[in-house]
Amino acid sequence: MTHPIFQPARLGSLALQNRFVMSPMTRCRAGVHHAPTELAATYYEQRASAGLIVTEGTSPSPNGQGYARIPGLWNEAQVAGWTEVTRRVHAKGAKMFAQLMHTGRVSHPLNMPAGSEVLAPSAVRLEVGQMWTDQKQMQDYPSPRAMTLAEIEFTLQEHAIAARNAVRAGFDGVELHGANGYLTEQFLNPHTNLRTDRFGGSIENRTRFALEVVQAMASAIGKEKIGIRLSPYGVGSGMTPYPEVDATYARLADELSKAGIAYVHVVDHSAMGAPAVPAAIKATIRRQFTGFFIAAGGFSLATAEKALDAKQADLVAFGRPFIANPDLVARYANGWPLAAPDMSTAYSPGPKGYTDYPVHAG
Repeated sequence: MTHPIFQPARLGSLALQNRFVMSPMTRCRAGVHHAPTELAATYYEQRASAGLIVTEGTSPSPNGQGYARIPGLWNEAQVAGWTEVTRRVHAKGAKMFAQLMHTGRVSHPLNMPAGSEVLAPSAVRLEVGQMWTDQKQMQDYPSPRAMTLAEIEFTLQEHAIAARNAVRAGFDGVELHGANGYLTEQFLNPHTNLRTDRFGGSIENRTRFALEVVQAMASAIGKEKIGIRLSPYGVGSGMTPYPEVDATYARLADELSKAGIAYVHVVDHSAMGAPAVPAAIKATIRRQFTGFFIAAGGFSLATAEKALDAKQADLVAFGRPFIANPDLVARYANGWPLAAPDMSTAYSPGPKGYTDYPVHAG
């Protein structure tokens, strides 16, 4: 009998062709005006045998445009580019959410449009690693400017506008990137959020930005079209754990459940060398949040099936396997071997390492 991972499922009102999710993965191929190109449309179309595709991190505003060549959803060229992407993906049967990623302090002015600025909850510079720029290659991260209350409110509205743009472009919904050390997680973490106003200090205040972004987007396009990605205990982009991390994510899960959004997407990067996310916090989020739960992080077909059988997840997301295996679902269904991605071309411009991975000959 075919395992349920290969069988149709529902995500709220959305009919999914299976329980495979293609994880959001930055690919740095956007073109003029930070808009997705014909190449991006081909890339996503090739992988549209997934039940749900979540796009690469997509900026909701010029200030959120952190990496070189990442796409956005804040101008008409971007909406037009994404419209072609969603048309092709839907024609192949997959559903598609746009991941809205404001990078906050994880940015560099050389990667940003003129007139934009590196902003964060507090003026805490990211001192680990460097940022790639096409003009000057690797550069140190700059010191961000702490956002004013007015700028926080403006950023909330930018997310709502981007969510509306996503729906105009044909997306089935949007996922807020609340993981990997970007702006939303910078508000959650007391090491990067030193504020003393209503967005900082207590757990209630530090979770406020995430919850208000979710509410702004839900008011704009409907709560059933909203998801969020989280990485509790994550160390991406300079994040460090803190004593009240469990209580922070328990409250977040509870409030997100009350908000009635479609799903929570929890990623564990231990397969790539990061510390494992404790099973207890995953279980807490799973228990507190009554919507769909997407599990991500180093899954094989066998471990994905086990997670679904154990009711630890409703859908399972796969990242790097989708890079080199556009026909990943067919390969798993037929027991065909998987190709390995060449990560040296993961973020470079052009088709190499992007749209030139072949399907299996079988």
